[in-house]
Amino acid sequence: MAAIVLPQPGVFALGTPVQLFLELDLRGADRDPMADARTLAELVAGIKPSQGCNVVLGIRPSLWRRMAPQDCPPDVHDFATPVVGDDGFRMPATQADLLVWVAAGSRDSAYDEARRALATLGGMARLVRETDGWNYHGNVDLTGFTDGSENPTVAEAADVCLIADGPGAGSSVLLLQEWRHDLAAWDAAGVTIQEAAIGRTKADNVELDPKPPSAHNARTDQDEAGHILRKNVPIGGVADPGTLFVGLCASQAVLQGMLVRMVGIGGEPRDALTRFSTPKSGSYYLLPPATAFPGN
Repeated sequence: MAAIVLPQPGVFALGTPVQLFLELDLRGADRDPMADARTLAELVAGIKPSQGCNVVLGIRPSLWRRMAPQDCPPDVHDFATPVVGDDGFRMPATQADLLVWVAAGSRDSAYDEARRALATLGGMARLVRETDGWNYHGNVDLTGFTDGSENPTVAEAADVCLIADGPGAGSSVLLLQEWRHDLAAWDAAGVTIQEAAIGRTKADNVELDPKPPSAHNARTDQDEAGHILRKNVPIGGVADPGTLFVGLCASQAVLQGMLVRMVGIGGEPRDALTRFSTPKSGSYYLLPPATAFPGN
């Protein structure tokens, strides 16, 4: 009988308005991959979703390939180099080794679980970046537009996000990018320019017809580029508003292709939204199934 493959349950968690993203780097270069895998298994085993908190563990693709080569998809890679457009616009590469993604219904639960994760990983890795995500009027971005309009339904999400078979079955590839918005320039541009940049109406979220070639929803058109699940969250505050792009897909090529389409390469137009928003980070993480860790 074939082994049962169970994805990490937090990948599809709903109703979690408070989210913490902890990115970590391993301590030391000459580490024992099996010992590190056992530490990660301890973290996964301690997750208590019944307490209203979900934790997802992400691993740098090249690191997982060393830890569990038999469970690593052959075509995944790190975010090792910036993505640069024809006009010099850059999406930076800030790849870390590990991601702990904590999603909860309340701040105290998320905080407690994040502290537990750091205590478990403290001897193995050090925190290099912490990003707090929160909820703004349901699924509204800080630009004032609805986010995730092209997301798959709940019934379709697993087919879009999870590798179906072969090495890495039950895994998902996650793209994490921090974006910061110039809302003063955005507000000054006015609704007409904003709608042309997004490709949708602001008041009722109707797709423009035709949509400008440089519109965000044209550059990331899922019927052309491929389908993903977006779980973006607002980040920052009044002085530094932004969005954390959280994109999941079974195919890393789809995610990478969207970045290429956004920066404008080979004469293609650059995403108009990037005139008002600046990427500050970029990492890929493989989300192995829970059953890939020893003892799970």
